[in-house]
Amino acid sequence: MVAAPPRGTGRKPSQGRRRIEIAYINDPARRMVTFSKRKKGLLKKASELSLLSGARVAAVVFSQAGRPFAFGSPSVDHVLHLCAGEDEEDGLGAGFGFHGDAIGAGYEREAVEETARRKEAAAARVDEEEARMSAVGKKVLRAAAGRFWWEADVEALGAEEIGEFARALRRLRDNVRRRADKLPPAPAASPTTTPPLQ
Repeated sequence: MVAAPPRGTGRKPSQGRRRIEIAYINDPARRMVTFSKRKKGLLKKASELSLLSGARVAAVVFSQAGRPFAFGSPSVDHVLHLCAGEDEEDGLGAGFGFHGDAIGAGYEREAVEETARRKEAAAARVDEEEARMSAVGKKVLRAAAGRFWWEADVEALGAEEIGEFARALRRLRDNVRRRADKLPPAPAASPTTTPPLQ
């Protein structure tokens, strides 16, 4: 028997992880969302496999529109050349440390690990910036007190919020100018006579 969610939460119970029928998805919107999520997961798994095992991995996925998405460690080209039987004598990988010996493999692994660390650090910085901008936006909306955001009371904002607020106002001004420039010119006002009242 499935337990009901506690009263007052207002949330539906999640379906959790469940088996789905593996069949072609007819709805184009659902199909694109599924492709996007599954593609991201597949490429992430390929990256993790390479990082954890030191294997040379290449994964290439083509969207329904024919757009390619790829992951390769150290590169897709390198792995494909290895599959084709080409090696160092053919000039592939010369100078990049892609050798069959332990030194080349160690260099390759360090490069992959460094790239993974840089990616994680960049993702953390993006999350921090999103949180900071969200806090700034909330403070500006509180300072607007029910008015439009650009009518916020600047006295209620701190130094950090003022800078972001000024940048947002400049972007708004530039957008309004671009929109006004695209509008057709207004016809010149001509004097009109109104018929006399009867």
